[in-house]
Amino acid sequence: MTETHSPKIVVIGAGAIGGLFGGLLCEGGLDVTLLDVNREHVETIQANGLKIVGYGGDRTIKIKATMAPVEAGVGDVVIVQCKALHTQKAVQDASAVFGDHTTVISFQNGIGNEEVIAEIIGENRVIGGLTAQGATVEGPGIIRNYSDLPTYIGELFGPAAGTNTQRIRKIADAFSAAGLDTHASQTIRLNMWKKLLGNIGLSATSGATDLTSAQMVRIPELKTTIHRAVDEAAAVARACGIGIDDTEKHEILNQLTSTSAGTGDSRSSLCTDLRSGRPTEIERIYGTVSRLGKKHDVPTPTLDTLIAIVRGQESHYLSMDS
Repeated sequence: MTETHSPKIVVIGAGAIGGLFGGLLCEGGLDVTLLDVNREHVETIQANGLKIVGYGGDRTIKIKATMAPVEAGVGDVVIVQCKALHTQKAVQDASAVFGDHTTVISFQNGIGNEEVIAEIIGENRVIGGLTAQGATVEGPGIIRNYSDLPTYIGELFGPAAGTNTQRIRKIADAFSAAGLDTHASQTIRLNMWKKLLGNIGLSATSGATDLTSAQMVRIPELKTTIHRAVDEAAAVARACGIGIDDTEKHEILNQLTSTSAGTGDSRSSLCTDLRSGRPTEIERIYGTVSRLGKKHDVPTPTLDTLIAIVRGQESHYLSMDS
């Protein structure tokens, strides 16, 4: 990132979190461009602005949006927020937004997105990120915000991994000053796994039941299933060298099911994908952990069952031949 306190931001994938983060940062005074492949979404934002509703009040933000990476230009900070299954193609297609000084952050669901990005543009440009924020797309140009929970970024690769570098501090300070509460983390990989545990517990169960996070944990049988899934994923994390104690294990899960924080009133993005007839992120969120479990001889029967249920639901509208 250049020596500026007002970095130019490009967001690849202006869906729920991408649109929310782009809108909040633009509202806070940063130069932000949304880059998305959904023509109706982009053209609505170009014509009417981006409407954010829910937490923080309903308002419309005038923000740049385009389908053309060349029009977006090179960003100081690029946020990759497309669906995980599209990460490789999205980053390759958006090569025009990456410069020598660009820092790239992923707040996507699951683990492994940063490695996919790094293979294309180099580890030195990629940092880790996670957020406890919740948002949904309510229609073209409309994002619903559910909360104001913290976001974390940190060095993930190379000798700088686990250190509090200047670029991390500068990005965190710039984002926070613009209204997106962002913290520098020296344990970003641990933090990412903790966030993954929340997704593991809630994503597929929300998709299978069409219930919000708060509704699910009020049903004893579902609550038990959620906690079993989290326990299995935590055991896989420990086998991979990521130690998560019992208190940490459910920290994000408790945040995500809280109605006072607002996120408990939302359904998972996986649920939204199923309702919309789109491919889900079941492979990146659950499949990766299941494979790591097999590699380290850690049983994951609950995760494997949830994968099977979601695959069954997807079979109603997707070909299972490939």
